[in-house]
Amino acid sequence: MKLEWMGEYRDFVEKMIKYGNAYATRCQKEHYFGSEILFSPSQLQTMEYILESEDQHQSMVEIAARLGVSPATFSRNVKRMVEKGLLEKYHLEGNRKTVIVKVSPLGRKTYEDYSRFVLKYRFQRLFDMLDEIPPQWREKLADIIDAWSTYVPQPQNAEEERTWDSRPRDAEEKPNLIRIE
Repeated sequence: MKLEWMGEYRDFVEKMIKYGNAYATRCQKEHYFGSEILFSPSQLQTMEYILESEDQHQSMVEIAARLGVSPATFSRNVKRMVEKGLLEKYHLEGNRKTVIVKVSPLGRKTYEDYSRFVLKYRFQRLFDMLDEIPPQWREKLADIIDAWSTYVPQPQNAEEERTWDSRPRDAEEKPNLIRIE
């Protein structure tokens, strides 16, 4: 069956799905990435976002939202990285509920090692390809990827939910097929 409803966008959608699946498969697997400590891409991205926002004292919930992961996933990554000595946890004075996470000196060194490694073996090729695209198109591509990453089809109201959860009323009854072994 050809998926004609996607029209000229089928190849693009396929590449987006392929990337999402490849990342999902690899994001929790730990590697050294040119450093002396094992960590996963997911853990590393957690550290990157903490480094980027360290002057803002963002809470774990706020950083998790920026990353697009659940607070539980973010918390799990932070816990593993605290155990490895890469992160440190703090409370704001007068507010023991809000947890602020900072990158430790070991975490900074590990991140520097990782950055050199991943730029050479992973990102330089991507950056070279992006250099071939005008800046405004790169921005539009980033907007498309962001929209795709946050798009999860879901019904907008109770009536839509009933429609999504039921078979079309005019659906033709088809015979049940039994596989021959």
